[in-house]
Amino acid sequence: MKYILAECLLLCWLSVSLDSSLQSVCQAQEKTQKKLQEKNKDKSLKVRVWKVDDKERQALIYIPDVRQVREDEGKNAIHDLKQKGKEEEMPLVFVFHGHGGSMRNSANQFKIHRLWPEACVVYMQGLPTPGRITDLEGKRNGWQFAKGEQQDRDLHFFDVVLSSLKKEYPIDRNRIYATGHSNGGAFTYLLWGERWTQLTAVAPSGAAIIEKSFLKFSPLPILHVAGEKDPIVLFRWQEKMMGLVRKLNQCEETGKPWAKEGQIVGTIYPSRCHATFVSLIYPGPHSFPSETPGLIVRFFKEQSKKQKLQNK
Repeated sequence: MKYILAECLLLCWLSVSLDSSLQSVCQAQEKTQKKLQEKNKDKSLKVRVWKVDDKERQALIYIPDVRQVREDEGKNAIHDLKQKGKEEEMPLVFVFHGHGGSMRNSANQFKIHRLWPEACVVYMQGLPTPGRITDLEGKRNGWQFAKGEQQDRDLHFFDVVLSSLKKEYPIDRNRIYATGHSNGGAFTYLLWGERWTQLTAVAPSGAAIIEKSFLKFSPLPILHVAGEKDPIVLFRWQEKMMGLVRKLNQCEETGKPWAKEGQIVGTIYPSRCHATFVSLIYPGPHSFPSETPGLIVRFFKEQSKKQKLQNK
């Protein structure tokens, strides 16, 4: 009886400690997000609203240079812009914030529009969503984890925004990308599974998905960012995820050095089906290192459907 009681007490202590650790991580992330949101607003970003399944959905959008449409120019400006852009199609990047984050927060963290000013960049805004590990009541903004959840509202959001931007701007359909961190990274994986024909490459960070949902995926170039001390999406889960991706993408077993930025080590695994895999590993927690966005942009620039067709 003493041993049983001791085991019970130990299990209770471990449970409380884990919960306390997760709460501390979440509180730290919320403080970081608030600081980012307090920064001056980037005037190159405009708020757009779309009607999706009878709900208004928002995103921050960046349109490159002269293609920037001012609010007072209306439909005529969009028509002129499409005419000017016939020979200058632009890449399109979707960015998804983590659970409890916001479009403004992800714009400050990823800053893709600053690193790749030639690309159209959309920082999508999530809605209150129950989390898998924290926020089980769904008070914070996030994204659906699997097909069928939340009536697929976020997949529909992606569909509506993509269709709208293709009509309004000269989007290069051979260069459409998605990236996100944590819950946003998991949704990036979901997009790969459900909308892979629309995408050129994806770059999830601090994320993993259920193995059985991965079985129907098709090969696609992917970059995965992972922290070895991640207390929320454990590194061993992400290691398993990366192994499944390399197998699906028919990658070589041994990787080659790809990049080294700060504490981030990038390894590339060439693919027989032109679906390159790159891992970015750093000795840190469930964070998003400041060097990451530049490496994501580099990876996206290296991927194009036209290049894949030429290499076949």
